[in-house]
Amino acid sequence: MITFLICLALLVAAYFGYGAYLDRICKIDKGAAVPSATLYDGVDYIPMPRWRTFLIQLLNIAGIGPIFGAVMGACFGPVVFLWITFGGIFVGAMHDYISGVILLRNDGLSLPEIVGRYLGGGALQLMRAISLVLLVLVGVVFMRSPASILSGMVAVIPYWGWIAIILVYYFVATMLPIDKLIGKIYPLFGAALIFMSVGLAVTLFKGDYTIPNLTFETLRNYQPNPSAMPIIPTLFITVACGAISGFHATQSPLMARCMNSEGEARMVFYGSMITESIIALIWAAIGMAFFGGADGLVANLAEHGNEAAWAVGHISKTTLGAVGGMIALFGVVSAAVTSGDTAFRSARLIVADVLKVEQRSIWKRFMIAAPLFAIGIVLLFVDFDIIWRYFAWTNQAMSVVTLWVIVTYLKQHKRNVWVALPPAVIMTYIIISFVFISNQFIGMSNHTLAYILAAVVTLAISFGMWRKVVSSAKTE
Repeated sequence: MITFLICLALLVAAYFGYGAYLDRICKIDKGAAVPSATLYDGVDYIPMPRWRTFLIQLLNIAGIGPIFGAVMGACFGPVVFLWITFGGIFVGAMHDYISGVILLRNDGLSLPEIVGRYLGGGALQLMRAISLVLLVLVGVVFMRSPASILSGMVAVIPYWGWIAIILVYYFVATMLPIDKLIGKIYPLFGAALIFMSVGLAVTLFKGDYTIPNLTFETLRNYQPNPSAMPIIPTLFITVACGAISGFHATQSPLMARCMNSEGEARMVFYGSMITESIIALIWAAIGMAFFGGADGLVANLAEHGNEAAWAVGHISKTTLGAVGGMIALFGVVSAAVTSGDTAFRSARLIVADVLKVEQRSIWKRFMIAAPLFAIGIVLLFVDFDIIWRYFAWTNQAMSVVTLWVIVTYLKQHKRNVWVALPPAVIMTYIIISFVFISNQFIGMSNHTLAYILAAVVTLAISFGMWRKVVSSAKTE
């Protein structure tokens, strides 16, 4: 348990320590004008209290990633604690915070438009395509996962019935002004998510569970086929939302349009990511502790088709009792649903920014939203495993692009680029090495040559990006 407690303490301390340092790096100006005031439209640009923007941002970015991803990540063993903690502090929360500040200072525009401003027209078009693909995939994934859980909780409504209910809710939430539905029901969803996390944390401390520590003996890969699922890079792709996720930066414009001052940025952006890392840390810990270690978790998942949803449901109902388990599962469903609805909303805003279509008119919102949902409905009939595998890689690829935007921004403004440059290079290596190693792409497994080729490609990309960064800084 010592490793878990140290990691938990580091995450909490990081908010007050490293988060405050990033405040100074970004030169936060509490008196600066913000989009909710300068561009108020009563639909997407609406000022809201800080506690509400924090909760909405947390629910927007969380999804099932810090829950399902953390459980699957725990199959690699206690090393998952390191990635969640240090990835969360220095990579993911930094990524969310500085990209959030950039968005806040650029009228809350959608992420692709910001990428275009800092990395050029080619990157803009690429990011528009990647963002729309990712957001629609997120919407589909976060329809199917909660529908699967809800059909088990309320059997009277079948799986496809829940799909239909969630689909209707997503469409309504995408169309209405942000304060009419999302702003009102998210506190309830947030309460369920917090209950789940606190309840499981208390269970870990008070129950008869042993959380494995990270030692030289346990520093190994517990996957049944380590050569096909090496820790580097697979762990870094598997545990995304609990450490770093490109999806987060697509959600940040929603709250960048609702904040009252730059002084709220650390709580809303850095704080929500740190909170998500804590949720992931708890689920990784209980995933191993509940089944008697990483080996037991791997074995039990294998008996149930490697379905993280089964493990989450079984753990919740067993540790928290019937009622507590239902509330915990409601928290899981809430996390998924509240990311799915804003995924489609973000996709609508991206298309609106591209086409320069104002969104005050509900008819214009409908004309953009309807085709996006039509695509989502078609994808509901595609094999879930295929969608999930490519969603995970696309998600991290987007984080790489955002990290290079952050490097460019910091260089242009003569700030400390070293807070973002190493994470950008590391994550570039992660997604490139995954291409060489994973059977989804080239499939070289963990052969030394795969890592060498990935390093060569990463160096070439990083060198090219750094030249662009320096060139961009000179023109400012």
